[in-house]
Amino acid sequence: MTTTTPTTARTGTGITGRTGNPTAPVSAARTLATAARVLRQLRHDPRSIALMILVPCAMLFLLRYVFDGSPRTFDAIGASLLGVFPLITMFLVTSIATLRERTSGTLERLLAMPLGKADLITGYALAFGLLAIVQSALATGLAVWALGLDVVGSAWLLLLVALLDALLGTALGLFVSAFAASEFQAVQFMPAVIFPQLLLCGLFTPRPDMQPVLEAISDVLPMSYAVDGMNEVLRHPDITGDFVRDVLVVAGCAVLVLALGAATLRRRTA
Repeated sequence: MTTTTPTTARTGTGITGRTGNPTAPVSAARTLATAARVLRQLRHDPRSIALMILVPCAMLFLLRYVFDGSPRTFDAIGASLLGVFPLITMFLVTSIATLRERTSGTLERLLAMPLGKADLITGYALAFGLLAIVQSALATGLAVWALGLDVVGSAWLLLLVALLDALLGTALGLFVSAFAASEFQAVQFMPAVIFPQLLLCGLFTPRPDMQPVLEAISDVLPMSYAVDGMNEVLRHPDITGDFVRDVLVVAGCAVLVLALGAATLRRRTA
């Protein structure tokens, strides 16, 4: 009598067979479950929470008193940095956290379940988005009401742009984590993805004053529109057409990058 031992085919990326459907529509239940799991994990990581929530506030506080003798300088660049700091911190934390999940095998186990890539990416974006709301609210409140940032427009519009910037940083972090094999490599993406945008966004000099080729490049970088949106609120009491354009571009880039992140998501590092 012979017995047949069932075998399980494996591929280089994990177990074949019971895998999530990457083309399945987003499920609210699976997305919320993923977001809740990420938030539970972050609750036990106080350093990441401090980096996301406290560091932008600390940087704004430091900047205010660096220009203590020239408050008008703080008014000129404070609003712009209110959008830049959340983008940078959310990019850094999200890229490392997502990579850690993949290198530990968590993503491989999750994607072996009926969990689509869109559910996973949307869940991550929702979890980090909730933290982005807290981060943006604290930073905006500190800048406007504690540090005396002089804003002509509504502080709520500043909060809106800061939140969209943080969500864009989250989306970029999720996207680039697919191309890193270690946490060190994830950090190395910052000079490639963030620093060029920081130099060309108009923070250091008006974009029309740049060399024409650099100005053209800055016109397609999302951080440029984040800074422009903050400056619109800084200078105009009402919502302008340029402000609406800037907000739509930043939001559209965040959605596009999230879609690219879902398309390029891998279970494990190569």
